[in-house]
Amino acid sequence: MLSEQSAATVRATLPAVGASLGEITERFYDGLFTAHPELLRDLFNRGNQAAGTQRQALAASIAAFAAHLVEHPDERPDVMLSRIAHKHASLGVAPEQYAIVHQHLFAAVTEVLGDAVTPEVAAAWDEVYWLMANALIAIEKRLYGASGQTGWRTWRVAGRVEETEDVATFQLRPADGDPVPDFRPGQYVSVRVELPDGARQIRQYSLSAAPGSPLRQFSVKRVRGGAAPDGEVSAHLHARVHEGDVLELSAPYGDLALDATEAPLLLASAGIGVTPMIAMLEELARTGHGSPVTVVHADRTPAAHALRTDHESFAAKLPDADVHFWYEEGAHESARTGRVDLATVAVAPGTRAYLCGPLPFMRAVRTQLLDKGVAPADIHYEVFGPDLWLAQG
Repeated sequence: MLSEQSAATVRATLPAVGASLGEITERFYDGLFTAHPELLRDLFNRGNQAAGTQRQALAASIAAFAAHLVEHPDERPDVMLSRIAHKHASLGVAPEQYAIVHQHLFAAVTEVLGDAVTPEVAAAWDEVYWLMANALIAIEKRLYGASGQTGWRTWRVAGRVEETEDVATFQLRPADGDPVPDFRPGQYVSVRVELPDGARQIRQYSLSAAPGSPLRQFSVKRVRGGAAPDGEVSAHLHARVHEGDVLELSAPYGDLALDATEAPLLLASAGIGVTPMIAMLEELARTGHGSPVTVVHADRTPAAHALRTDHESFAAKLPDADVHFWYEEGAHESARTGRVDLATVAVAPGTRAYLCGPLPFMRAVRTQLLDKGVAPADIHYEVFGPDLWLAQG
């Protein structure tokens, strides 16, 4: 892992580098996209770049990785690396792109920190970068090999269901007629579309049906930006993609995946975060999971609760399920009004929890689960978009 000399240098310079990472990543992306505009057009999420959230996530991951190396020199933060690698694999990131990133990232570091970047400092942080990059390259190579798919595969839309005013479910078959590969409930696929300006933008969508179907199914919430622009790809899919159209999909990826276990489970979601939970519930019902399953969901109203019928019906097929829905408005008799409060919800010892939804929701649920004795290692989460959990402390 990190050499002793480099560890000492990184430890000494981490506060200064960490304090400047926001400016460093901003200049990094400016330089990268000036030299390689195709990366912004066809690989990076333009919405996240405009909002600055990708810069925050990158800065947080670098700082967290460096801090981990200093504090635990003989360990790697494999959970964080796995999450990043799955996202990279879904985008088709290639090993040679890490050298391009290195070039522009270190140019930005030198530009921001100036004379503070001595040869010793540069060598130490170069070591940090390549430890992280080579670890990701190795994980991504394994993921590509396991997926059995290279590049993008064309699928034809076999059906479209309007779940709510803002959520549509797309059901697709392989255009080549070959079998549908398996996946683990909770995983996502990347969807690549060509927009009117010629850009090929990529977004990830959780698969919202269990494995074993001849169809791929994912559900898309239309992103209404309000003061900000609407979501480019979600708006395109809602307005332009219908039965008979074709889409390009990646292989399934994602580390929020249901394990084959008889442990008690808790599946907590909010808003469109319900989609991976539906696939998990369907799989649990199909395989006859016998241990307790606690289902928790929060939404604005019952009408906004996408896939609510599936949510209820799959849970009803389980022998020991406990369902709790919260709505901000219009809660019916079996639901509650307000935000999720697990104070009166029984959580069985040894529970494994899966969370998906807005970051404040997942933080609140995680805190409540820890208070109820759930082990931190047994709480798993998925963030839609850049992972800002670390960036927000």
